[in-house]
Amino acid sequence: MGVQIGFVGTRFAGTDGVSLESAKWAQVLWDHRHVSHWYSGLSDRDPSVSMVVPHAYFNHPDIQWINRRAFGTRTRTPDVTQRIYTLADYLKGTLYEFTRRYHLDLLIVQNALCIPMNIPLGVALTNFIAETGFPTIAHHHDFYWERDRFSVSAVTDMLWMAFPPALPQIQNVTINSFAQEDLSHRRGVSSVLVPNVLDFENPPPEADEYSRCFRKDIGLAEDDILFLQPTRVVPRKGIEHAISLVAALKDDRCKLVISHASGDEGNEYLQVLKDLAEQSGVDLRLVDEQVGDKRGKNADGNRIYTLADAYSQADFITYPSIYEGFGNALLEAFYYRKPLLVNRYSIYVADIEPKGAKVISMDGYLTKDVVAKVKRIISDQAYRDEMVDFNYEIGRAFFSYGVLRRKLRALVTNFTGQDNL
Repeated sequence: MGVQIGFVGTRFAGTDGVSLESAKWAQVLWDHRHVSHWYSGLSDRDPSVSMVVPHAYFNHPDIQWINRRAFGTRTRTPDVTQRIYTLADYLKGTLYEFTRRYHLDLLIVQNALCIPMNIPLGVALTNFIAETGFPTIAHHHDFYWERDRFSVSAVTDMLWMAFPPALPQIQNVTINSFAQEDLSHRRGVSSVLVPNVLDFENPPPEADEYSRCFRKDIGLAEDDILFLQPTRVVPRKGIEHAISLVAALKDDRCKLVISHASGDEGNEYLQVLKDLAEQSGVDLRLVDEQVGDKRGKNADGNRIYTLADAYSQADFITYPSIYEGFGNALLEAFYYRKPLLVNRYSIYVADIEPKGAKVISMDGYLTKDVVAKVKRIISDQAYRDEMVDFNYEIGRAFFSYGVLRRKLRALVTNFTGQDNL
């Protein structure tokens, strides 16, 4: 008999890292007869095993009202405190209902106890776990102390209480070694390190006729060289370095394609990038309208492609991020066997580089040597193939579902005594 597991988060929908990684955890658990259920404010999971509570979503107007008054100031008014605790009490009641409705044995909290996007939900979870002793795995993707916007706060007492809480019933999980050390140093709390993973045991399917139309549909010629930046357009992605790289190659066939939109941080950075590309003579294509969660047609009747389709058609991946919590695009480049440029962000240096992956790396700025290596990769297929095949094996050894399976077996067995992963 499998374990009944409840995933709890603010949102399980779309292609954000938390939604994607939680789906992978559920897949590995499902493979071993453990059944997953979902609690969130926004959900694209099966309604028959989901409980959607609108106030659990961080974009709910009431939660936004709290967030505007909780950060960027040092004190709060009594009505803010009251609103937080009233909502926390309500959400705690829904957590009791969730665990009863699905006869749950174990909770897996996804990011809701580390980044205060929804303070009432964090407080509710903390009180619920303290009251019930419910066995809980808290999977932490981002901590509030890693984000400048949470550094000035009127809710420091609640951050200490619930983000994350130091409760004996909770097994904390971090995704990189810096987060693991930080959590120990700041909270005196130990954690298990579980990296983000991809299904390296099953390689991606060969490109089909649909995906092969991608290049033509975004206006590329057959002999163009597609440099894919598979990220959102936000400053920490360092996309100006990708523009500089394509400019330095001095090859009109090289086109820089960005797969995602600006996201929730405004369009100022996008305009800076467009201006830089124009000044540098770089052909920059924004294709977020043509890349989505699944294949289909958009409002204009044009084909929508998946990110997997875009990867399959790319010649080179640019990933010059300044900061990443882990770096899913790097794993994706390994998985789709594509060469890539990496800016040596701290988590890459600590957790990925020591595994021996073969990438073109830069240290915050582009050098002639980096440009020369990229030119060689573009022109030398044997060299390129050897590099990407080697990286695929690195992914299989260290970042595969097999690695996740071993980690989850230990975590689930620890709480339930059931060792069937």
